[in-house]
Amino acid sequence: MKRKKKRIRTRWNIKVFVIYAVTLFFIIFGIKTAVVKIAELIQGRVEAQSQEETDVTAEEETEKNADFPGAPPFTVDLLDINEYSRPGIALEKINGIVIHYTANPKSTAKQNRDYFEGLKDSHETKASSHFVVGIKGEIVQCIPSSEISYASNSRNSDTLSIECCHKDKSGKFTKETYQSLVELVGWLCQRFGLTSEQVIRHYDVTGKNCPKYFVEHEDEWEQFKKDVDVQIAVVEQEVETASQQ
Repeated sequence: MKRKKKRIRTRWNIKVFVIYAVTLFFIIFGIKTAVVKIAELIQGRVEAQSQEETDVTAEEETEKNADFPGAPPFTVDLLDINEYSRPGIALEKINGIVIHYTANPKSTAKQNRDYFEGLKDSHETKASSHFVVGIKGEIVQCIPSSEISYASNSRNSDTLSIECCHKDKSGKFTKETYQSLVELVGWLCQRFGLTSEQVIRHYDVTGKNCPKYFVEHEDEWEQFKKDVDVQIAVVEQEVETASQQ
């Protein structure tokens, strides 16, 4: 009789243990699932917030550019003031615009901007540009138009400089780069009262083969200036329309 009771008690203990183990498993699994769900929810909210911030930033950039009728879309990402790329020296007067090419195939506008920024630490050389136009047509402003850049040698004190990215060693610009450059130069000319004859190549200052494609293809350079003339007229019309609103 005692043995029978002992066996019953043992079986009962086993059942209790199994029930306890199963219950504990589901509790732990449930908690883990809940934690995962919460984590996914938080991650989703973070991503949504991040996307919202990105959208706001893009919207702010659009509104900022809207303050300048006729201006192409561009991102303002100014360099820190330093003696190697942005000395913070005021331009005497804007008497021209100098076109350059990066001589670094496939590099992006952002990469070239960041290279200029890094000079404050590397002290490798003194170099910079007011604007950089990328392979996809993106435009980054690195230095305010009221300050000099280290780009055009003896003309640093009275010109704005534009660096252009390119895909290969020929230095030829993509259609996107070319179009953005025309729009940017046309707007700057209109804004500062310049003509296409005041748009020059780095070559015209120092004899350097820059921008390579425009130096080696004089006809393309002349066509570029004609396209700038057309764009100046377009910008003038947009400015006039904006003033009447």
